[in-house]
Amino acid sequence: MTTGKRHIQLMDTTLRDGEQTQGVSFTPDEKVNIAKALLKKLNVDRIEVASAKVSRGEMEAVTTINQWAAEQGFLDRVEVLGFVDFNRSVDWIVQTGGKALNLLTKGSEKHCRMQLNKTLEQHVADIHKTVEYAQAQGLKVNMYLEDWSNGYKDNPEYVYALMQSMQGRGISHFLLPDTLGVMSPDEVYNSISDMVGRFPDCLFDFHPHNDYGLATANVMAAVKAGVSTVHCTINCLGERAGNASLAEVAVVLKDKMGMQLSINEHHIFDISKMVENFSGKWLAANMPIVGTDVFTQTAGIHADGDKKGGLYESTLSPERFQRQRIYALGKMSGKASLLKNLEALDLSLSEENQTKVLKRIVELGDSKQTITPEDIPFIIADVLESKDYNHVLLNDCSITSDLTSESRVNVVATVFGKRHEASGTGNGGFDAFMNAINRILELYNYKLPKLEDYEVRIPKGGETSALTESIITWSVGEKRLKTRGVHANQVFAAINAALRLINMQLQEREAGPQA
Repeated sequence: MTTGKRHIQLMDTTLRDGEQTQGVSFTPDEKVNIAKALLKKLNVDRIEVASAKVSRGEMEAVTTINQWAAEQGFLDRVEVLGFVDFNRSVDWIVQTGGKALNLLTKGSEKHCRMQLNKTLEQHVADIHKTVEYAQAQGLKVNMYLEDWSNGYKDNPEYVYALMQSMQGRGISHFLLPDTLGVMSPDEVYNSISDMVGRFPDCLFDFHPHNDYGLATANVMAAVKAGVSTVHCTINCLGERAGNASLAEVAVVLKDKMGMQLSINEHHIFDISKMVENFSGKWLAANMPIVGTDVFTQTAGIHADGDKKGGLYESTLSPERFQRQRIYALGKMSGKASLLKNLEALDLSLSEENQTKVLKRIVELGDSKQTITPEDIPFIIADVLESKDYNHVLLNDCSITSDLTSESRVNVVATVFGKRHEASGTGNGGFDAFMNAINRILELYNYKLPKLEDYEVRIPKGGETSALTESIITWSVGEKRLKTRGVHANQVFAAINAALRLINMQLQEREAGPQA
């Protein structure tokens, strides 16, 4: 593997090829904001922002991008895909204030013959005509060899002849696309090595697709073979399985091949989130670099290893991307997982209370997929307030609610070791529970006191799956008592708060007057 400090350019085509993703259509304002972020924050070397002649909205967006880019000194880094149509694509680009044409030519004999119904000589004549016109209008011209991967495999002589016909024509970059994502790394390396060897004076770009999941590996092979630029998109957007992911390509070229890049890694994640929101294409949680969970350690043994010596950390650190390592809390958590989260929150607990809190976390993990760091203060408060009185235990509770009817609750509870069942209806699940549990408690000459206040909270920034904290204020004689309950379901959080009060009061009654 090469280890030299070559500089490799990244050309981002999120706004052109990425927009060919099924269901993705950026508004003009979204395109402008993405373009600005790519060039100014991420510092991508080049961006491809549109296909010529698509729509009036596209022209407005590209015009705005070009005006801004000209003011910022970035105009030579903005490119538009155009077609072999003599003056139509060129005029469209010139009208938007653009300076670069990426000309789409046929890189396979089959496409030339069957789609255009032309010979290579006829196609080349049309290309020359369009290139000459573009250059006369002051445009830089790069040239795509569409379906080059299949064209090279099926008839390499066609590809050689097309390249030879363009020598001395002032083409800045020859763009070699694996249009259908059919190549393997060995095929990429062998074919691009041949192209670089045959045409040593040409600058080659590689444009991969990810149909076999090989786009990033193919980029590595292309760079090893001698390309100067690779094409990619944010979040792997693109037709079918998408293009190469910019995040993956950037870190692999830097970490695994020792290449120099222009981009600012700190902005990979926030631009990924921007594109995710604008595109409506949500990322898998385990997507490398930018996925929600990729810097999360779940197993307690991993947290223990990191605490003792960073044993489960790597060069691929979250800090590079303005992110943080997270130690997930749940049924697989260990003491080190809890300690890592307490450190991050600047909290400390005694050994005894750590054990109590961890036990509760594991219990919650059995019924809830993950517990966020923001949940921890809720859990701590809940656990430390508990006196572990178990005069009343809730064995089972089912709640049925619909839009137009009262809620119904079926409760199974053990009171002083005896099992009881009861049902209740009410204005919502908690009201129905109160009516049901009171039927059971009446047998023991106890009734819940009047509810004065009822608060429900989730952690700041919490997800919809976050733990819910319910704090209930009760009127007990002349005083007020507050009890707290925590659960992933807000009704059960309130139920836990009610059970806590019941057990406290039954404990007081059992203990009798204190001297």
